[in-house]
Amino acid sequence: MTVNKERFLIGVVGPCAAGKSTLVGGLKQRGYRARHIAQEHSYVKDMWQRLTNPDILVFLQVSYPLTVERRNLDWNESEYAEQQRRLSHARQHADVHIQTDDLTPEEVLEYVLNLIEDEKYHAPSD
Repeated sequence: MTVNKERFLIGVVGPCAAGKSTLVGGLKQRGYRARHIAQEHSYVKDMWQRLTNPDILVFLQVSYPLTVERRNLDWNESEYAEQQRRLSHARQHADVHIQTDDLTPEEVLEYVLNLIEDEKYHAPSD
C-alpha cells in the first residue's frame, strides 16, 4: 500500500529555526502536501488544528542556543520559552517529535519520509 500524496497532509510545527520550512520544502519536492504551521506565533493554542488539521503532525524541536545560532536572532530565553508555551498543545498532539539539534536537514527529511511510509499513517485511498 502506498500513501495517497494528493490527499495526505503533513503539518509541521516547532519553534523558530527548528527546520520547519526546510522540511516542508523537502516534502513538497517529493510530491507530498505539507504545511508549515506558524503555531509558535499564535496565542490560539489549537490554531494548527483549526487551520490545517493534518493527517500527521510533525513537531520539530531545537535547543535555545541553536535557535539563536541558526537564525542569528537577537532574542532571549524568555522569548524562546514563550514559543514553547504557545506550542504546548501541538506538542501534546503531535504524531512524532524530532530533536533537530544533531541532525542534518536530509536526516530529518528521511526520518519523516520513513514514518509516512509506515502503514498506520496511510491516507484513505478512495
